Order: sequence, then structure tokens, then C-alpha cells
Amino acid sequence: MRLYFPVPETVGEGGVLLRNFLRSCAVSTELARAVKFHGGGFFADETPILANRRVFPGQRVWFELPEEGEGVQPGPEIPVDLRYQDAFALVFEKPPHLAVHPTLNAPAGTLANGYAAWRLQRGENPVFRPVNRLDKDTSGLVLAAQNAYAAPLLAGRVEKLYLAVAEGEMPLGPGVIDAPIGRQQGSIIGRCVTPEGKPSRTEYTILKASGGLSLAACRPVTGRTHQIRVHFASIGHPLAGDDLYGGHRDRIGRQALHCARQSFEVPAGRPVKDGFQLEIPLHYEQIVVESPLPEDMLCLFS
Repeated sequence: MRLYFPVPETVGEGGVLLRNFLRSCAVSTELARAVKFHGGGFFADETPILANRRVFPGQRVWFELPEEGEGVQPGPEIPVDLRYQDAFALVFEKPPHLAVHPTLNAPAGTLANGYAAWRLQRGENPVFRPVNRLDKDTSGLVLAAQNAYAAPLLAGRVEKLYLAVAEGEMPLGPGVIDAPIGRQQGSIIGRCVTPEGKPSRTEYTILKASGGLSLAACRPVTGRTHQIRVHFASIGHPLAGDDLYGGHRDRIGRQALHCARQSFEVPAGRPVKDGFQLEIPLHYEQIVVESPLPEDMLCLFS
């Protein structure tokens, strides 16, 4: 795909160095190098241009997104539930018990493997670029970037809302857990609240409390590993089913945590014959994708 960036009148008659113009268009240094060394280079209208040359109002800078690798092993048996798609972003619904991407010990059977098969069936690049990840047993929405240009843009312009079921009946209304999180001593996976940890903040609202459980809407202001799980355990209310942090599995067989909303911004622009033309200066459109509470968590309050 080609990306087009019209040079606006605001740069002035003297123009602007291409490298500076690309920076203003949110083209990352990594992508610029890939286009230069592994792609077709940059163009001003139909003329090839180097990064140390100037572009002028009325010109249109463009480049082809470089070809990428093969991605992971395709897994056609893994269903892919697409909830949203545009030129830059994809949002998928991930069920519990499915990892987002392969690991050394689990090289297949993940959302990434299903994604690779799904893209290949459409003749599209199978490289998976998750902007955020969910733990294997956490359900809900996963945001992914369509290409290398979109990935850093989305990463800096996204907010997530989780629904969690905590053990114990907590007071209704808002609350905050502001406590540093670090690794548990002697554990590769586990995390804990510790003075030596990184600053971590979770804002939440208790929506419902009954039957010894509380339903919380949670916004992780920071993005630490297992943040919501660790924070609620630290105040004596581990998530239902989260036996890693003190929860019990008698009522649900996984941590009761669901990514219910992804709110993010994508660059505004319009499709053109062979690519996409962005508005310069960059403008963004707000996108909100939501997912309801899954049945296994909903049943905890029935």
C-alpha cells in the first residue's frame, strides 16, 4: 500500500527538508529507514527524493510500505472474530484460554496463528502487530495495527476499559489503587506490589456487588503486567478464578477479567486508487469498540 502526504502551504515558499516533513507526518525513524534501505524509497510527486532534499507546497510525498516477513505459522483451525477494521487498525474479540501470540513453549495455537491464516486466505500480509495484549485466560478486545506506519501511532493513542469480577462485596462507586508493581521474588510469571516496583495506577468503579462478588469497571492508567489482577489482590479482593493471586476457581475456571472497550485514534484521510492519502497536518478520528460481559462472567451474578 502507498501512503500519500500532501505538502501544505504552511511550510512556506522555502519548503522543508523531507526528513523533517516525514517526522511531522508521524513516520517513525524505523519505518523511514526500512523504506530507504528495503523499500522503493520516497517520492515527491513522481520524482525520487532523498531525506536531505526539500519538498514544497503543492507537492505530494509518497512511499510504498515495505514488504514484510512471513509471520508465524498459519493456524486455520483457530477462529478469528473481527469486530472492527479500517486502513490502520483491526480489533478482534479474543476468547479466554487463547494466547495472543506464540511463545517459546507454545509456538502455535494462538490468535496470531489464526490471524496469519485469515490474512493469507485474503492474499494479505500475515504479520501480526498487536498494539496491546491480553493474558491467555483474559477475554475481550485486542487492538492490532494494519501496518508498520500505524503501529506506533495506535500505541500512543489508545485507552482500554476492563470489566473484572473481584471476590468480596466492595462499596459501590469509584476508587483508585496507586501502588508500584514489580516481580515476585523467585517467580518468572508472578508480580506483586512492592516499593521497588514501577509506578502503577488503576482507576475503577464498582458497578455491582452481590453474592460475595463485585463487578468493577477498571481503567489501567499505567500498563504493567497483570496490573489489575495484582492491584485488586493487594487490597484483599483478588479476581474470581485468579488462583495465581489468591482467587478461587470454584465459580469460574479462569481469572474473571474482560477487555470491554478499546478507545483509540486513527489518522484521518481518504482512500485513493492505490493507497491512502492522509490529511496534513495530521488529524485523527476517535474510534470506540465495545464488547459485552461474556457469559461465564455474567453467570457469576445470576
